[in-house]
Amino acid sequence: MSAYRILFFLTLLNLLNFVDRQLIASFSNFIVPDLGLTNAQYGFLTTIPFIVFYSVAGLFMGVLADMVNRPKLIAFGVVLWSIFTALTGAAKGFVSMALPRMFIGVGESILTPTSMSLLSDSFPSKRMGFAAGFYYMGVPIGVGVSLLIAGYLGESLGWRNCFYLLGCIGLVLGLSALLFKDRPRKSATNQEVKPELSKETTLEIVYTLLLALRTSSALRFTILAGVFYHIVLGASGFEQLWLVQERGFERSNIAQIVGWIGVFAGLAGNLIGGLLSDWWQENTDQGRPMFLFWLALLTLPIGIYYRFVEPGTYVFWIGIIIGYFQLGCFFGPTFSTVQELVPDDIRATVVAFYILTLNLIGLTIGSWGGGLVADWMVLENYQEPYTMMLVVFSIISVISIPCYYLAGMRYKEDKVLLDKVFSEARS
Repeated sequence: MSAYRILFFLTLLNLLNFVDRQLIASFSNFIVPDLGLTNAQYGFLTTIPFIVFYSVAGLFMGVLADMVNRPKLIAFGVVLWSIFTALTGAAKGFVSMALPRMFIGVGESILTPTSMSLLSDSFPSKRMGFAAGFYYMGVPIGVGVSLLIAGYLGESLGWRNCFYLLGCIGLVLGLSALLFKDRPRKSATNQEVKPELSKETTLEIVYTLLLALRTSSALRFTILAGVFYHIVLGASGFEQLWLVQERGFERSNIAQIVGWIGVFAGLAGNLIGGLLSDWWQENTDQGRPMFLFWLALLTLPIGIYYRFVEPGTYVFWIGIIIGYFQLGCFFGPTFSTVQELVPDDIRATVVAFYILTLNLIGLTIGSWGGGLVADWMVLENYQEPYTMMLVVFSIISVISIPCYYLAGMRYKEDKVLLDKVFSEARS
């Protein structure tokens, strides 16, 4: 039962993590005119200051999480990002909003690598698709809740006070992490290990990660698929601007509607994606990425077509629902896969490395690149620059589909190969 208590608490922290992270995008129709931001500046704020520090620091935090007390590390990270979330509410312009985002990135970089490592030591391998999927309910639900905050509280409290409020809530939850005890770490031989922080152990972890990447094409293709999928996720930071400026919705009303869709469709995606991907892997000769291949292939047409239909039609709402459902399905299967394709003692490190590539490459290209493209389209007098930009980046993300296929086909063979390679390396 203690494993499920840990899972629930970490999921709550991950929900807070994505509420805080998404607040700028959810309040885009408030913040952009208030601070006088261009599309490129707005896209920059949602990526570069946050993502660079989040991704690079996350790699070190992943190594650290494989060697230190994990609940204490999580508590430090949550308290750090919550303080700077509150400070973001005091921003007066582009620069003063960018600076707190750097420290928020450092704080949030701690949570997922450390949490996934903790969950891997709390649940058996065959249940990790469910555990990771449940934990990643925090993503779509957090995105949805941030939109609900913008929709219901934006006009009455103002966007600044909402940032202050979320910072205070985070401080309380961060300190609560100190109430949990760390779990015993298990090696491949099921014996408890106690790694010590040193230069030698750090270099050994990095070497093991590089060996796994070199050996397993399934691992490489899973990472590559996630990067291309995150390009369209980065571009979706302009979704609220698109809905208001080009589809004619009122900013608070559409934030409320999409927020509720995000919560329920994302929740369904996380649970169904986690359970079905576990079933898929147990009952087929293919890995969990093959489940994501079929999901992406089947949802691709509606994901592009709904951008062009009349707002408010059934097809329009189905497109939004499928987008959040697919987002929910992604995280459990993909993070379970990358952890299962490396030795147990570098699980947090590979998660951190994966997050680095997803965010530093995928989200940066999608968000900042999307802002630059949108500004260029405005200068070129495109009638619907956000629509065209979102479609272009959706098409680029299609490259993830063959990557999922190749990863799924190679998964089981690579699992056997990796066991052999690392057994020989340790002997």
